[in-house]
Amino acid sequence: MSLLDTLSAGAASAPTRLDPIELFLQADIVVQLVIVGLVLASIWVWAIIFGFSMRMGNTKRKCDAFEKGFWSDDDVDGLLDTRRQNDNASARVAAAGITEFRRSHKAGLRDKEAARNRVAQAMDGQVALEADKLANRLNFLATTGSVAPFVGLFGTVWGIMNSFFQIGLQQNSSLAVVAPGIAEALFATAIGLFAAIPAVIAYNRLSNTVNGFEARLTRFADRVHAQVSREMETV
Repeated sequence: MSLLDTLSAGAASAPTRLDPIELFLQADIVVQLVIVGLVLASIWVWAIIFGFSMRMGNTKRKCDAFEKGFWSDDDVDGLLDTRRQNDNASARVAAAGITEFRRSHKAGLRDKEAARNRVAQAMDGQVALEADKLANRLNFLATTGSVAPFVGLFGTVWGIMNSFFQIGLQQNSSLAVVAPGIAEALFATAIGLFAAIPAVIAYNRLSNTVNGFEARLTRFADRVHAQVSREMETV
């Protein structure tokens, strides 16, 4: 076989594109562990994104239905009991204010202004609690967005160190010796970015959604507080 034929055969057998699975299988065990951890983090990030979106949509629909009925239904107690059983954020906010109002009314309402402040504080506290419950799982998105690139970089640094070790071991600094190890190492950084970028985008977007929902509950609480204040004036 001629030299030209040998080169042609080698070119034909060489890969024509990157194979992520092959890069993973050929990587050092430390780099493999880094990649597996980042892939699991990425899966969890997407699970949080889809789960939160579905939960947020369901929560808004429940709150819409409750708030519509709250201002038109005379049986407030029955409405509150039903909605609280159905896990309704607006119902819990209204219940916090109305419960505090009834406690103050039972005590005689000697200081109406203080009673108004207690009602407002009770609802404000419940609004903050509802927002915290919604935003609780978003902390993982922020953590992944901040840490994943550095975890991937750690895998890259380790892989490059291993490539230099192979150079010293084989006494050969040709590109054919170091290129595979460097490619495997850089793959860890790519996976880190793959996990971090959606996490950062989702965290900013979903945090804005939580802030908007908190503002909505605050406006509803203000309306309830105004209604309770009018009730106090007639007592």
